[in-house]
Amino acid sequence: MKLKIAALSVAALVSGLYVGCAKQQGGLTIENGALTIGMEIGYPPMEYYDADGKTPIGFDVSMGKALAEKMGLQAKFVDTAWDGIFAGVDTGKYDCIISSVTVTPERQAVHSFTKPYIANAQALVLLKGSQVRARSPEETSGLGVAYQAETTSDIYMAKLADQGVSFTPYEYDKVMNCFDELRLGRVDAIVCDSLVAVDYIAPADTPFEIVWQGPAEEVFAICLKKGNDALTTALDKALDELFAEGAILRLSRDVFKIDMVSAARK
Repeated sequence: MKLKIAALSVAALVSGLYVGCAKQQGGLTIENGALTIGMEIGYPPMEYYDADGKTPIGFDVSMGKALAEKMGLQAKFVDTAWDGIFAGVDTGKYDCIISSVTVTPERQAVHSFTKPYIANAQALVLLKGSQVRARSPEETSGLGVAYQAETTSDIYMAKLADQGVSFTPYEYDKVMNCFDELRLGRVDAIVCDSLVAVDYIAPADTPFEIVWQGPAEEVFAICLKKGNDALTTALDKALDELFAEGAILRLSRDVFKIDMVSAARK
């Protein structure tokens, strides 16, 4: 029931980006021969499980595999709840986080980040035919608004609450829960990343619609333990090469059908 990109198209693209793995280079990672990646695997189309419930797929998964291959490593994914994902990289549970992490000044103060790889905005999603008249988050007073906890959507709505927008917050562990609740009529609206919203409204029979989208002022990047400069540099080099080869743009067009990545590098 979750709306998502086709697994076959992602697999086909990855096969063009990621063919085998060489030995580890430089002793940069916590496990020989592997780049261990922390990821909240429940955020389509960026990272989620295939129909088998076991195989991670999505934009970040494909990119993580391509990066590991560039570095001569095997990509390994550690599914981690979002509320503990940053603590995991700090304690060495994984080498880095590739999980739609928005770069903010607060996060930069306590973690290291690579160059950005994708641009993002916030979006307001309603059910088609809804009686809700709000056409921006600023107009959600009196409504029940769902969003994923401890994300930039949470931060965005908290700021609006401080400014006097009186909505009822519904915070969920996974963004998929927000869409389930809106579909069932238990909330009035969703605020989420535009990248996610675009995926949910793509199918012809979708019950959802985007009624507002903010400017693409946010960027995603790979997050590492503060001061892990050697691995940050190595990941930046691999990212630069994938951008130069056009691999990241091809992945964006495969997943989103449009270019969502070039603006992040301007």
